Amino acid sequence: MAGLAGAEPRHGIAMYGEPALPPDFVSLPQANPDAPQGGSFRWGEAGGFDSLNPFITRGRPATGISTLVVETLLGRNYDEPFSLYGLLAESVDTDESRSYVEFTLREEARFSDGSPVTVEDVIWSFEILGTQGNARYAAAWAKIASVEQTGPRSVRFTFNAQDRELPLILGLRPVLKKAQWEGKDFTESTLEAPIGSGPYLVDKMEPGVFISFRKNPDWWGKDLPFNRGLWNLEEIRYDYFTNAQAIFEAFKAGHLSAYRETNAAKWLTNYDFPAVQSGAVVKDEIPHRRPSGIEGLAFNTRKPIFADWRVREALILSFNFEFINQTLNAGLLPRIPSYYGNSMLAMAPGQPATGREAELLAPFAADLPPGTIEGYALPVSDGSPTNRRNIRAAAKLLEDAGWTVGDDGILRNAAGEPFAFEILLSNGQDDLAAAGAIWIEALKSLGIQARVSMVDDAQYKERTNAYNFDMTHYIRSLSLSPGNEQLLYWGRAGVTETGSRNWPGIDSPAAEALIAAMVGAKDSAEFEAATRALDRVLTAGRYVIPIWYSDVSRLAHRADLKYSDHVPLYGDWLGFMPDIWWQEQ
Repeated sequence: MAGLAGAEPRHGIAMYGEPALPPDFVSLPQANPDAPQGGSFRWGEAGGFDSLNPFITRGRPATGISTLVVETLLGRNYDEPFSLYGLLAESVDTDESRSYVEFTLREEARFSDGSPVTVEDVIWSFEILGTQGNARYAAAWAKIASVEQTGPRSVRFTFNAQDRELPLILGLRPVLKKAQWEGKDFTESTLEAPIGSGPYLVDKMEPGVFISFRKNPDWWGKDLPFNRGLWNLEEIRYDYFTNAQAIFEAFKAGHLSAYRETNAAKWLTNYDFPAVQSGAVVKDEIPHRRPSGIEGLAFNTRKPIFADWRVREALILSFNFEFINQTLNAGLLPRIPSYYGNSMLAMAPGQPATGREAELLAPFAADLPPGTIEGYALPVSDGSPTNRRNIRAAAKLLEDAGWTVGDDGILRNAAGEPFAFEILLSNGQDDLAAAGAIWIEALKSLGIQARVSMVDDAQYKERTNAYNFDMTHYIRSLSLSPGNEQLLYWGRAGVTETGSRNWPGIDSPAAEALIAAMVGAKDSAEFEAATRALDRVLTAGRYVIPIWYSDVSRLAHRADLKYSDHVPLYGDWLGFMPDIWWQEQ
């Protein structure tokens, strides 16, 4: 951070050390500055939408608004763990302790209606998001002590808390046009598109069916080095379908430009259709080096039935991952070992904490579940359908937790209440439903009654926002630069506050302390130790039954759609973001 000690404006900022790209960089490494312009990209989404405001809790927003229509002060380079470069802002200024951040807007920055992006718009956007927007914006706003306009195009945010990530978080806040929202309730979902400064405009849409975006011919930022080789396509469209199978069929029929396959077995067997055979569609496997994240079936620990870690461990033991993976994925996908698996931030499964990790965990040792410090690894079965050894271990844990099987074969607690629960899934999650069906049969041998309920997208969002479920599908993609968002994922406030991403109801002082240590770390060694310790707390907490992940993105796409040979650090991001793609003319 020596380069920032003088508190002088810079072209970019990194979480630790210096940004990799110099002030005079020509383009991002993963972009092709000579890419041809024009063409189209059409993607399939499951579910529907009823809102064009993705910044609030209400409604289900259409895909694309945040990335295509609206811009931020700084932009991310996906070839670095966490470095940002000037976008709407021409420079960023902070001190060594990061007690404030100051942004200076580019004079040429314009909204799509031609009006300038002003400091007033920035201040209003940050305040409205922090006070009336989605819960994910509130924590950062609460850490701002004061805001002041320091020049015609500059604004300074001074902080009331120590948080080294905060300047970067604010740099990624969307900037909206204040005048558009005057006299309107920002918290209400709407089908009026935000006036943004981004490369695309909403062109056409039919709620729940499709939305298309067209390149703004007057986009102010098309010549910025940061944008060279980005947003080359003239049209980007998202079509909505009932489920993943319907999306795949539409792709096979030529209605969609690309399809991201998440099932390794299907990748081997389902891609012999004519377009692949003729070469009109190609298959790419794009590697990545990001953490596995967590995906699986989350226990709602707010429910008394799942409050005891022994019960959760018993159900993890009964989930015969090896057999389920072989049945659904031909055994091709590895299991998620921990929240930060597949990365340098991961704990060592089964190994005790040592060094700084152990020091960070020591104050909480008395309240941590077994295995957190001593070492914890997910149970492994012999791969047979019966999974006898793990089922016996599960039965013992359930008995220790006060659950016994009666003469009728049903597991009950001391009050005589049966062990029964619902697995809530959204329509279209067929692989998870199949996994659930296999598991439910295994649970019967323990006297447990479980069922899968499939609901529509709107009902699923409503119920998960209110934590109205016993168990549900849970996925949190994690990066190599975790920070304040971890509080939204696992923070104690989410136990009672609705709308957070802490669906399991994790209530852990250790997790909160470790997140604070991550955010406050002044060097990479301290940051990595805190993250590995957090990985231990979350994994040994037994909050989720992890399933599988892939260290490659399997993407089938039209042969005329191209992307750079340089695969960035977050390689599988190519499968989601059409920003660096172009169409061969």
